[in-house]
Amino acid sequence: MIGLRIRVLSYTDEKLNGLEGVVVDETLKTLLLETSSGRRIRVLKPNGVFEFKLPSGEVAVIKGDLILGRPAERLKRAKRWFK
Repeated sequence: MIGLRIRVLSYTDEKLNGLEGVVVDETLKTLLLETSSGRRIRVLKPNGVFEFKLPSGEVAVIKGDLILGRPAERLKRAKRWFK
């Protein structure tokens, strides 16, 4: 997810709704976004619904609960789903 453009569609803290930026870091439970003004804001994954713009131009809307975990852990889970 690092490097993808993201927009917060819904969040428990309504001040963050509509926030847009680029994912610059990711932890188990958070995403660190950098806005166009250079401001960095850390958001909790389970508290929101996010819109990711993929490199192909497609847009994916994802509940934060579904992306909990480290990237390597998500790959392991995905491998099990697609067997």
